[in-house]
Amino acid sequence: MFALPSRLLLTLMLVAGAAVAAPAVEDSIAQRAQACTLCHGKQGRAAADGYHPRLAGKPQGYLYKQLLNFRDGRRDYGLMSDLIAPLSDAYLLELAGHFAQLELPYPAPQAPSVDAATLARGRALVLQGDPLRKLPACVQCHGEKLSGVQPFIPGLLGLPRDYLNGQLGAWRSGQRRAVAPDCMGHIAKQLQVEEINAVSQWLAAQPMPPGSKPAAALPAPLPMACGGLQ
Repeated sequence: MFALPSRLLLTLMLVAGAAVAAPAVEDSIAQRAQACTLCHGKQGRAAADGYHPRLAGKPQGYLYKQLLNFRDGRRDYGLMSDLIAPLSDAYLLELAGHFAQLELPYPAPQAPSVDAATLARGRALVLQGDPLRKLPACVQCHGEKLSGVQPFIPGLLGLPRDYLNGQLGAWRSGQRRAVAPDCMGHIAKQLQVEEINAVSQWLAAQPMPPGSKPAAALPAPLPMACGGLQ
């Protein structure tokens, strides 16, 4: 064995290090948002499992509020809460803005698995509410096309049936909450389990109107106070 001259050894080490150096990684919000797509599907289009919802195209304000709710304990899902616990308000707002500006196709509607009477009950609750119980119709808050309203109200179409069922159930049980007055919690607690299923079945079976986006504003005031929109 013989020792290489120190200058030659250093050169070889530098060349070897350059050969195995990690490639440069794009430093952008789009690149960092790819961590979200592991659960929420490619480009935030929703996961195939039916439980991780679509992020693409939802109002920035709504996405931002939900990130705050997960971080601050008003929504309960350990993985989400742990991931965003160290993130600042400004970063979460930027992340929400990234997904809000994505304009991507929506999935085909899901075929219902209930009878016509159940679908009719779901349609009535969505479009008319239940005046006897002072339950507002979904369209009164989520927009006439059910595509959401800027800046804080999400659309209800193009979402998996299981997700809709799960979230209405979470509102009803108190597992999901919003800043008081919690209008969705109040509404969901008045719905029977069968009515939640009827609403979810009907919504999931509706096609998303072509080119539909969150409306700029509601045509009339909200039917009740809603702290999550402040």
